Amino acid sequence: MLRVDLGNISPECVGPNGVAWTSSLTSYAQRLEAARDEILTRKSDPGAFLGWIDLPEDTETLRQVRRYREAQPWVEDLVVLGIGGSALGAQAVGAALGKGPVRLHFVDNVEPEPVLELLRSLNPEKTLVNVISKSGTTAETMAAFLVFRRWLERAENWQQHVVVTTDPSRGILRPYAAAEGLTAFDIPPSVGGRFSVLSPVGTLPLAFAGVDLENLLAGARKANEQARSEAARNLPAQTALVHHLFAQKGLNIVVLMPYSTRLRYLPDWFVQLHDESLGKLYNREGKEVRTGTTAVRAIGTTDQHAQVQLFREGPHDKLVVFVRLENPSEDLEIPAVKGLEGLDYLFGRTFFELLTAEAKATAHALAKAHQPNYTLLLERLDAYHLGWLLQHLMWQTAYLGELWNINAFDQPGVELGKEYTYALMGRKGYEKLAEELRAEGVG
Repeated sequence: MLRVDLGNISPECVGPNGVAWTSSLTSYAQRLEAARDEILTRKSDPGAFLGWIDLPEDTETLRQVRRYREAQPWVEDLVVLGIGGSALGAQAVGAALGKGPVRLHFVDNVEPEPVLELLRSLNPEKTLVNVISKSGTTAETMAAFLVFRRWLERAENWQQHVVVTTDPSRGILRPYAAAEGLTAFDIPPSVGGRFSVLSPVGTLPLAFAGVDLENLLAGARKANEQARSEAARNLPAQTALVHHLFAQKGLNIVVLMPYSTRLRYLPDWFVQLHDESLGKLYNREGKEVRTGTTAVRAIGTTDQHAQVQLFREGPHDKLVVFVRLENPSEDLEIPAVKGLEGLDYLFGRTFFELLTAEAKATAHALAKAHQPNYTLLLERLDAYHLGWLLQHLMWQTAYLGELWNINAFDQPGVELGKEYTYALMGRKGYEKLAEELRAEGVG
């Protein structure tokens, strides 16, 4: 089960026993349910980029992914060439649930030294390269592919060592894959990158990592069920409302802080999902609004010793969201050691008890300082509950887009930087822009 504990979202929003929160939810119920209906109505329009809602139901693609994985027993290392939404979701889930024996490697930057180090460490005969780009023009991804493509020539029949994940009909990778006889999987046109973790963008590498994909999608279906409910039972709508209420009060930073090393990449995935979806200059009517709150990553318990001082005593401009497990998959007892009786409060307790105490203590200490926070509680860390959480956060993002009257599924602010990169690298068609950049002293 995924539960939400809203007990610490502060007196400014919630009164004793949650009375003020109940009142807020009641007053917003009609608006939240209208937002739900609007999302579901637009889902049939491919241009609305709401295809991620249906991904948990796509069992046929899942079967194709599993058949491909089973046909490649020789793979020892899988290199994912992708950036942003093409890598962060699989990286988060793989770190949390991956069981091997295939090792996952993510090339999501073009810093030369780490790429060279990876190339020198791998055996091309035992390596599969998964190049992921919807358009096939992502500069970082395609630069890496050109390098790995040449490197794979050392292997016999290099085409068996490359699998492509791209648009089913558009872009340059699809015809290239067909010409070279490469296996290719589809990124649905109606699914944007940061919402694509449950498509082959995520499920293909996760199949090689040994993740239970059936339960990952089953958990996501549970989130879909909740997100279609009335406001009183709709957890994504409720957490979106919390974010909305505090954004109205000027809290413009959202901290996602899982108390789990295995979930260490979850905040990285969430940062892109949240920031790229909700940081918008214009609303749906074209009016300048500059919406958005800034997502920040933190990990418990590590960042109790790095960031919580600021969270508690710094500016009250943050909403802190904890992610905590209710049960461990394994635990470790802390032994008693003679001569260290000053630590006897730890003797006989367990690591999970200490981790839970740390999380509860931090949340309460922030609440005492009037720093609002709430906790997402997972019954345990497995594929079902992580799939539920990922889909919950995607729905939360969609609901916030509706509350703020913006398009949460485009990213116009990213495109100009891409065009500048193309111009600086000499791509055809960008000569005029290159001249403008040189005149501005860039280049």
